[in-house]
Amino acid sequence: MSPSDDKLVSISQTVAQALYARDIAAQRLGINIDFVDEGVAELSMTVKDWMIQGHDICHGGYIFLLADTAMAYASNSRNKANLAMNANIDFLRPAKLGENLTASAVEGNKSKNTGLYDVKVTNEANILIGHFRGRTFNTQAEVL
Repeated sequence: MSPSDDKLVSISQTVAQALYARDIAAQRLGINIDFVDEGVAELSMTVKDWMIQGHDICHGGYIFLLADTAMAYASNSRNKANLAMNANIDFLRPAKLGENLTASAVEGNKSKNTGLYDVKVTNEANILIGHFRGRTFNTQAEVL
């Protein structure tokens, strides 16, 4: 996703680019923005050796972080600054070293002050690794 593309860049893409430029955590973890539009976002990340915990699988915190980041990009996609209020995740299957994980966030409800998001985290075989649900609070400020 680059502003130099010949295609018209949407406000959602412009906001995502601005957020990513400031999102040092996502950059350092190698999280990629694959798609973003109003109320939706798809981000991906490869499980690295330093993400592996004592049972030889990806630490759940990294899976949560990927899902939370996808919610952030979906909830801020209309240029309204939203922050997480609450979130939980069900870990359904382990993620392993080298797997490419994709977090797909979809807005389920949006009001003036809050939003509800479901995020599915899958691996490259489209196997569901985790299901995340989070709520956001609209600060009434703009991202840009």
